[in-house]
Amino acid sequence: MAQDPEHDEHDERPEEPAEELDPSQDLDMVTLYTATTIDSEMEAGLLSSLLESNGIPALVIGSPLPNLGYQVQVPRRQAEEARRLLEEAQAAGPEAAAEAEAAGEGE
Repeated sequence: MAQDPEHDEHDERPEEPAEELDPSQDLDMVTLYTATTIDSEMEAGLLSSLLESNGIPALVIGSPLPNLGYQVQVPRRQAEEARRLLEEAQAAGPEAAAEAEAAGEGE
């Protein structure tokens, strides 16, 4: 019988259990934003930064081909909160962004 150099039959250490994966759909990523315009890469990056600064992980998916555009995806369990944040940012407009940037520079 051949011996396995990786396994010592006198080694009595128990095997460690495999880490359990979360099978729920809460971890699925959903698309929050899609654009194929010339500015879509920049917009996707800005949206991703806004979401991540508010504790929502965001994934930017893009293509090196400009006509395929970009997407921002978030975990399904945080999609509603992400939509709310984007709506608030759009309602506040660019003036609020400029004010927030100026306030950040003063710190």
